Amino acid sequence: MAGKIKYLLLFVLLTFLPAFADENVSLVTPQHVSFDICTKDYAIGAERLFYLAISAVKANKFEIEEIQSKTGYILFTAAGKQYLASIVKVDNSHTQLKITPTNNNYYFAPGIVLNFFKYIDLNINSALTPLPKA
Repeated sequence: MAGKIKYLLLFVLLTFLPAFADENVSLVTPQHVSFDICTKDYAIGAERLFYLAISAVKANKFEIEEIQSKTGYILFTAAGKQYLASIVKVDNSHTQLKITPTNNNYYFAPGIVLNFFKYIDLNINSALTPLPKA
């Protein structure tokens, strides 16, 4: 009898195990994403945020399509879809970053945006070091 209970418990655990694993899938599963999730305010200058955004694109292994430093935008591709990261200067010490899909279809994996912001949050106090000139 104890052997049957052990196998029954094992069966129940293995049956419900994928349900526990699905909790982390929400970042990579395409879903409708709110515009509010795609914007974030930072208490840093626009130039610093621009450089951190470029670093976030590269760190997340997204492909940079175009960079425009004067207007403060980065066009990049992630998971086969193009996104526009726009840096908007609010004042000298506050800046807003918006990451939006270029086709205005907000059905995508939210991890693209959330990991982008997470990288900036983790590195916001890091020193910016210029690359040596070639």
